[in-house]
Amino acid sequence: MSKKRKKMAATVRKVIQSPGQSEKAEIDIHDAEDLYKEIRVENTLTDEQGKKATLKEGDSVEVIIEKDSEDKKSG
Repeated sequence: MSKKRKKMAATVRKVIQSPGQSEKAEIDIHDAEDLYKEIRVENTLTDEQGKKATLKEGDSVEVIIEKDSEDKKSG
């Protein structure tokens, strides 16, 4: 099954540490509309060797939006 996807360049704006919560990375998506430019995600990644990694302020990242090629309609 092929997928449709769009990659967007982004930058880690800051890393947020809150007591009692997991660390978050605030990411600025360059080509998104102003209202949707900022997302926050858990700052836990896995590298190619399966080792844990984290994002740091200023890191360049890609945000990928992916859709299955088959439309799934309810009903």
